[in-house]
Amino acid sequence: MSALEEEYRLDYFEEEGFERKECPSCGAHFWTRDHDRETCGEPPCAEYEFVGDPGFDEPHSLEEMREAYLSFFEDHGHERIDPYPVAAERWREDMMLTIASIADFQPLVTSGETPPPANPLTISQPCIRMQDIDNVGKTGRHTMAFEMMAHHAFNAREDVEGEYAYEGEVYWKDRTVELCDELLESMGADITEVTYIEDPWVGGGNAGPAIEVIYKGLELATLVFMCMERDPEGEYELKDGNRYSFMDTYVVDTGYGLERWTWMSQGTPTVYEAVYPEMIAFLRENAGIDHTEEEVDLVNRAARLSGNLDIDDVDDVEAARGEIAAELGIDVAELRELVEPLEAIYAIADHCRTLAYMFGDGIVPSNVETGYLARMVLRRTKRLCDAVGVDAPLDELVDMQAERLGYENRDTIRDVVRSEVEKYRETLERGGRRVEAIAEEYAERGEPIPTEELLELYDSHGIQPDMVAEIAGEVGAEVDRSDDFYSLVAARHDTPEEAEAVEGSGDDRFDDLPETETLYYDDQQRTQFEAVVLDVFEREEGYDVVLDQTMFYPEGGGQPADHGTLSTDDATVEVRDVQREDGVVLHRTDGDLGKGEFVKGQIDVTRRRRLMRHHTATHIVIHAAREVLGEHIRQAGAQKGIDSSRIDVRHYDRISRAEVKEIEDVANEIVMDNTSVSQEWPHRNEAEAEHGFDLYQGGIPPGTNIRLIHVAEDVQACGGTHVARTGDVGAIKIRSTERVQDGVERLTFAAGDAAISATQEVEDALYEAAEILDVSPQEVPETADRFFEEWKARGKEIDDLREQLAAARAGGGGGGEEVAVGDATAVIQRIDADMDELQATANAVAEDGTIAVIGSARDGAQFVVAAPEGTGVDAGEVVSELAARVGGGGGGPPDFAQGGGPDGEALEEALADAPDVLRRVLNA
Repeated sequence: MSALEEEYRLDYFEEEGFERKECPSCGAHFWTRDHDRETCGEPPCAEYEFVGDPGFDEPHSLEEMREAYLSFFEDHGHERIDPYPVAAERWREDMMLTIASIADFQPLVTSGETPPPANPLTISQPCIRMQDIDNVGKTGRHTMAFEMMAHHAFNAREDVEGEYAYEGEVYWKDRTVELCDELLESMGADITEVTYIEDPWVGGGNAGPAIEVIYKGLELATLVFMCMERDPEGEYELKDGNRYSFMDTYVVDTGYGLERWTWMSQGTPTVYEAVYPEMIAFLRENAGIDHTEEEVDLVNRAARLSGNLDIDDVDDVEAARGEIAAELGIDVAELRELVEPLEAIYAIADHCRTLAYMFGDGIVPSNVETGYLARMVLRRTKRLCDAVGVDAPLDELVDMQAERLGYENRDTIRDVVRSEVEKYRETLERGGRRVEAIAEEYAERGEPIPTEELLELYDSHGIQPDMVAEIAGEVGAEVDRSDDFYSLVAARHDTPEEAEAVEGSGDDRFDDLPETETLYYDDQQRTQFEAVVLDVFEREEGYDVVLDQTMFYPEGGGQPADHGTLSTDDATVEVRDVQREDGVVLHRTDGDLGKGEFVKGQIDVTRRRRLMRHHTATHIVIHAAREVLGEHIRQAGAQKGIDSSRIDVRHYDRISRAEVKEIEDVANEIVMDNTSVSQEWPHRNEAEAEHGFDLYQGGIPPGTNIRLIHVAEDVQACGGTHVARTGDVGAIKIRSTERVQDGVERLTFAAGDAAISATQEVEDALYEAAEILDVSPQEVPETADRFFEEWKARGKEIDDLREQLAAARAGGGGGGEEVAVGDATAVIQRIDADMDELQATANAVAEDGTIAVIGSARDGAQFVVAAPEGTGVDAGEVVSELAARVGGGGGGPPDFAQGGGPDGEALEEALADAPDVLRRVLNA
């Protein structure tokens, strides 16, 4: 018996004459109106019965199906809300990509901390699930990018009135199933064929009963009833092995796959023809895929059974494909030849839609988090295009989907794709050599290259497993690739990095203290205040002073803490740092003022104003960067200071000098406009609805109401201190740009008097250079360029003279000893010169087929050995033995090697032994 069996015994099921059954094939329990039904109806227990025989009355496009769904729920008392971005990291810190519609409301709404934007509500939310990537194209139904149509209701038990942001019950399980039935019936479905499979849901510390809605072999919806939370003492043990108990809040969390409903209405062989008809047709033509009528029939018959290829349900996908081939009465190789090119086409179309969502919502490719996932999808797509023979530029293919999705930043999307394709080409050139070495190693062992090695090759070099297989095949090695390879790659990167724990957090000394009243938001220009000391805590160095109220800003949001003083009538202490723990502000001082004392606080005015200028300037600079570089620009980190500040932005290319100047121009125009810098505290739902999730550039604040800072057209959620008008910032000067990691550019800048100081520093350096060069500052660049070119020319002359000298020595002018080594001649010579000259001489000697052994005592003892092909001497072995005689080491390839050691006095003896060493190596 299921742990939650009673939760599925709905009044609606009883009223409608449903019967609970157990599937003899998979063991799942399900509810059905058809008392003669035996199986649950879901693959692999059934096939797609609607292929060629649509399950709804009328065919619908994606747009038509979306509107039909949302209108149905609007007509049934739900408010339609706009979808959120696919980049969930823009409004929550524990998730990178939006994987379900409920993610829009976690954790603040589902926990009852803040109210939902509407209750009940309906939405069609674009989602990306990386774990489905290996199924895309194969099963006929999986898409990595999809829209989850949903309706949600947020409920709270009546006996907890007033504790949560919503109260009472809107509706629960019976009404949810009834609405599903009514929707299906409105589309013309035969609801007697619908099965409701019991499948308890767990995730993110919550759980509850859930129902999968199956019709004609296809899962059309999942109805989740989130009502439980993880509890070690909980009554129910669920499938993840944890115990759970019921919560005060309970949420209707449904998911209806837009693409699958559209597919059901059309009955095409796969979901891809229903969702991407124009693109599939284009890709098939471009790749030259053309089938006879007989082949089309085979493909369509195979499509009805393709649900059996789900890697989550079968251990061996190819074995399952063999079973499909047997059922069709054809050889598995023939089936593979027919369907694999189509599977690639389907995956390309889906992946391009995924990339359009990602880049359209501002994700920038990189080596971490969402940037890594985007890069992985792009490289897999490019490899699929190459393998199946699609020669259309990838940026054009992604643009097809971006246009269909209605993105306005299509030029940026294409730029991102082109840049990434070029980076991928360079990566393949570098990584190919590494693959060859690994393949040779495993070939020698007689072992296949394991999946773990393939994962490392992909993570480190971006090399796709099928490319590894090609290279490995050339040296006689095989690869052991898991069917869910790309899902494994995604699993390595689909969770945000854990934030470092805040030092000292959770200190129980402050539990009995009230939250400190913060005055710095009331009047950010004010720098004096009065307060009462609530408590003083001794630290290893100094004291933590807690006041009832404060004007001191505690460190946070990349802004350093205020400094200043606290004074009584008898004493004054320095405030060297300010921190905040659980609402209590700690003033870290060099003295104890005494509990209960009345104090006067004085902020360091110069420091505070410099920090305010730089914080407001940070908002101005990122706004200017977006104006110049594109709407994809988002903050990846920031640190404010008193002399300079820095802001890291996500960008796919290096920032040019011309772009830096343009950003400066835009920023300083905002300063010169001298517009008001204002703050407000709206409800977060209202703020998000009006301004979107770009509000959270500097992080995601808690609470129902959030503080917004308006700087000209820029609006951001922010907890820092700011100037009153943009003119108070003074000049803004960008001091430098650098790439801190792939996909992240750093802008370091100064504002106000710090900007003047920064400019003067650069001018001082320029004037000093001008004085050294004896020219005017304006002539420095031209003069420096001329000197550099002259320096390069002289360097080339030196190299030419060195080569001439080496040739002269090789021709007999250097006094080298000639000895016979087998059929070859060797020249052994000491030249106390640098390594460049040794190498040049050795190369000159070896040009006529002579072995060269050149030694120098300029820096210890150094050797260069050149052994032309055919002499039978390994230069690396000779250098290794000679270098050992001078206390060192060396080596290299058989034709040219170098090495040495610290014992310069042993050089002559080592060169005297060189003939014997050469002959010994020859005869080895």
